[in-house]
Amino acid sequence: MEKIDTRKNKILIFGGSGYIGSYMVKASLKLGHPTYVFSRPNSSKTHLLNHFQSLGAIIVKGMLDEHEKLVSVMKEVDVVISAVAYPQVLDQFKILEAIKISGNIKRFLPSDFGVEEDKIRVLPPFEAFLDKKRRIRRAIEEAQIPYTFVSANCYGGYFINYLLHPSDPNKEEITIYGDGQAKFVMNYEDDIGLYTIKVANDPRTCNRTVIYRPSTNVLTQLELISLWEKKSGRNLKKIHASEEEIVALSERLPAPDNIPVAILHSVFIKGVTTGYDFAEKDVEASSLYPDVKFTTVDELLNIFLKNDGPKPALAAFQ
Repeated sequence: MEKIDTRKNKILIFGGSGYIGSYMVKASLKLGHPTYVFSRPNSSKTHLLNHFQSLGAIIVKGMLDEHEKLVSVMKEVDVVISAVAYPQVLDQFKILEAIKISGNIKRFLPSDFGVEEDKIRVLPPFEAFLDKKRRIRRAIEEAQIPYTFVSANCYGGYFINYLLHPSDPNKEEITIYGDGQAKFVMNYEDDIGLYTIKVANDPRTCNRTVIYRPSTNVLTQLELISLWEKKSGRNLKKIHASEEEIVALSERLPAPDNIPVAILHSVFIKGVTTGYDFAEKDVEASSLYPDVKFTTVDELLNIFLKNDGPKPALAAFQ
């Protein structure tokens, strides 16, 4: 852990006690930034917040509808990162209004950190979710607030747990979505945290979209399963879920339960994380920092072999 450097940009993180936000808080502190974490007064993540505080983070208790408190804390910081979960995506308009009033924010990163929503079209439940994120992006652009949009693609630990169940040695059956041949991008959460803090403070990424797509981390489900079988010595029974089954399930399930199914379809059947070309202003993260390397999928599987990978988690859609 680097010593907090008051000359470095002060960073405010919303959703810092959430799944991906917690990695950003740890990275911000590790890189020596004065780090503020905005948290609900009744947060159930007391232990995690206390841990952040022990590392030097400043915990700001409040609600997103407390406009004056938001403006006040904005005036204390330079960079704002929002990692709020799906139910709070449109609440980012409140963050945006506070940024407008404070007038001093050098960079705003809204809660993206998944697929690159401006370049893809997906099944209706996921499309409605992404459309909310697009509304936030367009409002930021219209307000002329300096921004960086981040597409971090699949969270490596999260999806290794979901697809391979490495923590359950008795589970011999795994599901393959579609034919298992669609290519997708998978990045270790530690790296997502680190690169996000770096791009949030990088003049080269201002008003650009940064996409985390290192060539070492592009693979198919079948390739991922084969790698894991070789490393773990297990022979897994593969059960295919067809595209027709997944589409029907996304139509049958009520909201918001239909969103994860639509995400599986988009990533693992349609290959949306690799199925587009970069625009002129887009930049691939690993090209920015040649001295920093993404953890490869192979290396990440080794971490899971040692039982040191992220624990299983579920995304919050309600």
